[in-house]
Amino acid sequence: MKIKINGIEENIIREENLSLKKLLALKNLIPERVIVEYNCVIPAREKWDSIMIQEGDNIEIVQFVSGG
Repeated sequence: MKIKINGIEENIIREENLSLKKLLALKNLIPERVIVEYNCVIPAREKWDSIMIQEGDNIEIVQFVSGG
């Protein structure tokens, strides 16, 4: 399945019921440290488990980083 993540088209191995939350886990991202825009909408974190990734979706992920 092809989706765009941060403007880059990626082929994701289609997994049944691949939720936004599962996608973040596949990318080794910590949900508490990211903000996600899904098809031009910023969904509530509580809904990430119920949002199913579909062919052609556009996802933007911003990760918080600390340092100095």
